[in-house]
Amino acid sequence: MATPYPGNVSHFAPQATAADLPAVRAITFADLTDSLRLGWEDFKAVPSHAIMLCLIYPIVGLMLARTVLGYSILPLLFPLAAGFALLGPFAALGLYELSRRRELGDEASAWHAVDVLRSPSLGAMIGLGAALLVLFVTWIATAQAIYVAAFGHESAAEIPNFVSRVLTTPQGWELIVVGCGVGFLFAVVALCISVVSFPLMLDRHANVIDSVTTSMRAVARNPLPMAMWGLIVAAVLVLASLPLFLGLAVAIPLLGHATWHLYRKLVERNPNPPSLPPRNKIKRSAADFPVSLFQWRNDK
Repeated sequence: MATPYPGNVSHFAPQATAADLPAVRAITFADLTDSLRLGWEDFKAVPSHAIMLCLIYPIVGLMLARTVLGYSILPLLFPLAAGFALLGPFAALGLYELSRRRELGDEASAWHAVDVLRSPSLGAMIGLGAALLVLFVTWIATAQAIYVAAFGHESAAEIPNFVSRVLTTPQGWELIVVGCGVGFLFAVVALCISVVSFPLMLDRHANVIDSVTTSMRAVARNPLPMAMWGLIVAAVLVLASLPLFLGLAVAIPLLGHATWHLYRKLVERNPNPPSLPPRNKIKRSAADFPVSLFQWRNDK
């Protein structure tokens, strides 16, 4: 029988013993392909949310690039693109909710994405999301330090000059090798702690400790498929970022939905899943906008 969510317990405090944690399955490479297929089906079924949830990411990406390197954003374009993989699991929370609703046969529209804000595990989600943000900022700072160590503070304001510098000089190849090696370590950490953590919080209202532990167990049991999944995510996000980050409007929803289905393949289902608090059905006028978007604050 499912245990009610203990609202007065810390989101970080362990609530389950090792025997009580969700069972983790072994998966194959075919499961990765199937997860992407199911994610694409979700995206096609609810396409309107892509603009609402994901068009901000191209803007955020460009602002981050401009802020981090000022007049010269080229050296950090690749780290920024790859770094979206670190934040992606948290950014896709609303997409998990839409996939969950479609899985249950419930109505799923763009507005239902905000239902995740009513989850009893919202605090845990925010806490782990903050940890991923710290990891992202650390990665960007590390990438800049690696570039400065290789080329100094000389700017690369033009793409041909930058590409030539990176691909035809010893310092450039050193930058590629060291940067990819360090980036790989950051990606491994993010993958291990978050690959199923956020879907588990949404699905079972789990806390941070139990969610991260289950995520690490899933990776440990499936090292090769999880490594391939990490490569797929990184490759899709980098390719989607090339046209000024605009491709992220499709890549993020696709990967977000696919991650939910991957979670379903990795973690045994809860026979008695907890449900979200009921939504109050209140008629609202146009004058209530945008306050009406946050009616979860008034739900008890």
